[in-house]
Amino acid sequence: MINTGMPGDAGPDDVGPEDLGPGDAAGRPIGRRIVLAMLGLGAAGVAVGPAVRDGVRAALSRVAPAAVPDDRGFRYFSVVGSVPRQDATTYRLTVGGLVDRPGTYTLDQLAALPQTTVVHDAVCTDGWQVDDVPFTGVLLRDLLDAAGVRDEGAAVRFTCFDGAYSESLTLEQARRADVVVALRMFDEPVPHDSGGPVRLFVAPMYFYKSAKWLSGIEVTSQVQQGYWEDYGYPVDGWLPGEEPVGA
Repeated sequence: MINTGMPGDAGPDDVGPEDLGPGDAAGRPIGRRIVLAMLGLGAAGVAVGPAVRDGVRAALSRVAPAAVPDDRGFRYFSVVGSVPRQDATTYRLTVGGLVDRPGTYTLDQLAALPQTTVVHDAVCTDGWQVDDVPFTGVLLRDLLDAAGVRDEGAAVRFTCFDGAYSESLTLEQARRADVVVALRMFDEPVPHDSGGPVRLFVAPMYFYKSAKWLSGIEVTSQVQQGYWEDYGYPVDGWLPGEEPVGA
């Protein structure tokens, strides 16, 4: 670990409108009107079947050619026009905010930590999903424990090296056993188009909560709205049947 200040330093295709918002060629985020229209088309596709879904796919490909399903059924979107690539020599993940031991991890240091595999459906709000996706990485709660969350810490904010995307979870949500800082999917390194080399995977929530191109983890005193919450998405993006009793 680099500059962690931690004693004993031993030692996530993939996106629908939630990860979505393809930028234009200049790298500006796409306008809200287009996003909402795409969401409406996606919902229509779910309601009326394959013919309309094919039309939606064609429309998406005209707005963002990469928004066509890959071999596994994932779509690629970003909220900016271009995302820089990072690898083992350049990647860094910072953990800070309301913690006693802020730190920075390289990709190799994350890979050297205990790894957990979470298998769950990846479900997009516009109607598509990929079943039983295995994401492997470090439990988010392990990174939080290593950093030492202060008493006033109540939430976690995530930032991304695309320079635009953000998300948040409550501290209780972040500490679940099915929330991982993922380095691998389908037993391969998370590819760039899927948010690699490191992305968040929040299994019990819609995919927009699983921030791609993860670069920062910040403990905060309250939940802060993420990128898509500013466009009306719910802050708690629970999948049907996943919301805890009393939540």
